Amino acid sequence: MNETSVDWSLQKFGIGQPVPRTEDPKLVRGEGRYTDDVNLPGQAYAAIVRSRHAHGVIRKIDLAPARAMPGVIAAYTGADLSGYGPLKCNVGFKNRDGSDMKKPKRPALASDKVRFVGDPIAFVVAETPGEARDAAEAVEVEIDPLPAVTRASEAAKEGAPELYADAPGNVALDYHYGDADKVKAAFAAAAHVTKLDLVNSRIVVNAMEPRAAVAAFDPGSGRFTVHTGCQGAFGMRGSLADILGVPADKLHVLVGNVGGSFGMKAAPYPEYVCALHAARALGRPVKWTADRFESFLADHHGRDHAFVGELALDEKGHFLAARFTGYGNMGAYLGAVSPIMSTMNIVKNAMGVYRTPLIEVSTKCMFTNTMMVSAYRGAGRPEGNYYMERLIDAAASEMGIDRLSLRRRNHVRPSEMPYAAASGMTYDSGEFTKVLDRAVELADWDGFKARKREAKKRGKLRGIGVGSYLEVTAPPNKEMGGLRFEGDKQITLVTGTLDYGQGHAAGFAQTLASRLGVPFEHIRLVQGDSDQLVFGAGTGGSRSMMMSGAAIAEVSKLVIEKGKQLAADALEAAAADIEFSSGRYVVAGTDRSIGLIELARRYPGKLDTTHVTEVIPSAFPNGCHVCEVEIDPETGKVEIVRYSSVNDFGTVVNPLTVEGQVHGGVVQGIGQCLMENARYDEEGQLLTGSFMDYALPRAEDIKTAIEWASHPVPATTNPLGAKGCGEAGCAGAMTSVMNAVVDALRPHGIHHLDMPASAPRVWAALRNIPY
Repeated sequence: MNETSVDWSLQKFGIGQPVPRTEDPKLVRGEGRYTDDVNLPGQAYAAIVRSRHAHGVIRKIDLAPARAMPGVIAAYTGADLSGYGPLKCNVGFKNRDGSDMKKPKRPALASDKVRFVGDPIAFVVAETPGEARDAAEAVEVEIDPLPAVTRASEAAKEGAPELYADAPGNVALDYHYGDADKVKAAFAAAAHVTKLDLVNSRIVVNAMEPRAAVAAFDPGSGRFTVHTGCQGAFGMRGSLADILGVPADKLHVLVGNVGGSFGMKAAPYPEYVCALHAARALGRPVKWTADRFESFLADHHGRDHAFVGELALDEKGHFLAARFTGYGNMGAYLGAVSPIMSTMNIVKNAMGVYRTPLIEVSTKCMFTNTMMVSAYRGAGRPEGNYYMERLIDAAASEMGIDRLSLRRRNHVRPSEMPYAAASGMTYDSGEFTKVLDRAVELADWDGFKARKREAKKRGKLRGIGVGSYLEVTAPPNKEMGGLRFEGDKQITLVTGTLDYGQGHAAGFAQTLASRLGVPFEHIRLVQGDSDQLVFGAGTGGSRSMMMSGAAIAEVSKLVIEKGKQLAADALEAAAADIEFSSGRYVVAGTDRSIGLIELARRYPGKLDTTHVTEVIPSAFPNGCHVCEVEIDPETGKVEIVRYSSVNDFGTVVNPLTVEGQVHGGVVQGIGQCLMENARYDEEGQLLTGSFMDYALPRAEDIKTAIEWASHPVPATTNPLGAKGCGEAGCAGAMTSVMNAVVDALRPHGIHHLDMPASAPRVWAALRNIPY
């Protein structure tokens, strides 16, 4: 490949080019390989026995009827799995009094009490999926029901049913951040205080692909293999090995295509432990796949916060302090990162793009008789931004200040970078006012009044909402970058993030092609094989391009330097005279050269390199979204009629993929704002346990184009200057949509409405009827 062809290739496939996702042709032809597509010779099938009570004491589990059913091979209870470790919460916080938070142990199968409807209590293995399900139904279970509590605020009340003897009052964590005295003084000195009750509703994740696992055990090597969908093969291997009590090298995790996760598939679940146990006990592979009803019941849920938000301002509208006091619903157990969303991530993200000298966050993380709540797209980032943006709109209305002007006067300015926020974060870059100005221009903000008048003639209420956001990406971590030159012109790139729908292959190949000048089409990505990873932080928190991008940049540099020695030998020159450009090594001042691919073929294995970066800091993607809605006052139905956004994701490697990520996040945010709402009754039964009862946004709900524009200000904290984009759409949508709905309703005396702004809720609000 000569220099001219390399330059042409980079014009088409280099950083910044809109390259289509390379995996899509295979997926749309139905040639993807998801976990349920994996079938191993001699495999059996598992089905889970789940509690039908939200809270109760287990008195008896009789497996005999199940074992007598046709095709049944085995049946197990928690007693059979007692030798394994618990499923863990991986984060630890201190209570406000300095004591450790409560982290009750969760076994794979409950054996003493059940704590939510769907709690696994036994499992059956049979020759076919149908036989396993029938046998699971035959297991006889006796449970003495106990009173249940499903809302965090109710769980905090005196006399509420307690889930754990060692978690008095159902409190997992009594979290506090900030200087309470200084915040109190700022509020006392404020010219104006805005206060809102803010609810962030519970979400069922509903990934397109249900969870599944196929487990096998090799008695000769004593090694487990598990095929499953997750967010990182390396991390899943470590977590499962810890539960099983085996060294990490005795577990092999293989991940094929993954049909969505949004945080939900990141950590192990009880069913994986069950399948692994049975595979070893029976000496044959065991497969488990959730049906959609199990997904509703037993995939962890998202959001579910309730806060009182307060904003203190001086007489000119400058922010003095923000205070958030409320509850985070943990569900019946702690997930891997459950406490983070309603605590630390509110602190980090509620400040947004604004100069706010002080912040105080007080959260009680409560156990309830519901499925556990953990990370869902954004994981506290959209929630924090939403709380602040609603307060800003309310403050602007109360003080008679234009809502755009109020935001502009409180923006962190570029001249203040690096900016030390009250959250403890240091923003390195951003042009927040320019982003807002571009967003309102793209949205034709000035033309809104005319559109509102026209809508009124048609009997519709029209509103416009603006929502700025700034997200703190996943905590700092390392990442692996490995390169293998295969000898057939193919280059294998190995990294520890994992694509579960993002489209990593094209963007990572673009990055490598730009660094090494190698053909884009010759690069093959490997992520889902734990045996090929020496480290892997996984995908989550909008980290992938920052982390794997940095790893690719650094390993490329190492390969180039290593290649100079080999090129010197091949070209019979001194290494100091070798230069590298556009995929070729050249002896300086001559026309003697050798291509990188040719060099790798001449010296097999010599250029292969495995590298782990140092810790890569978080970044701060930000943007401004503008939404317009129309509401039919006769039905309460809300329709999105215009939507635009301007986003700063730093260096954008693949704008086509990034735009798709924004679109997906926006639609998920719209879904939460207008229709999604997971609800339990007073006895802990899930009322929204199917798509008959739980609404997801469909194409007909998003009839307008989602306009997207980029205002990149490269990050200074990673080699590519990338900031991450995967979760930003949710943050922008949640703020702008709800602000638009309230703007449409404000002339009718409605100054706040909690999500979801469903038709019945809006209809009732317009008639002042409780809902």
